[in-house]
Amino acid sequence: MTKKKIILPLLLCVLIAVVPLLTIKDSEFGGADGQAEEAITEIDPNYEPWAESLLVPPGGETESLLFALQAALGAGVVGYGLGYFIARKKFQK
Repeated sequence: MTKKKIILPLLLCVLIAVVPLLTIKDSEFGGADGQAEEAITEIDPNYEPWAESLLVPPGGETESLLFALQAALGAGVVGYGLGYFIARKKFQK
């Protein structure tokens, strides 16, 4: 029974991630930065940014890698914090 409780949510997570990638063809996975830039140029075509990036990644893959590392680090910090507080509460009793 315990294995089913673990495997079923994992399969559901995989399906949620894989099904859109397989069913939606020719899609562009852009970020909010690109959408904001498009909106600004529609409002004011003569707008010039007043700041530029200090570090420009060599490609989209590097940017995705950095984002994934940031998400993993954040998840690790949140998981550690939750585990710490739960264990502290459990062992104080």
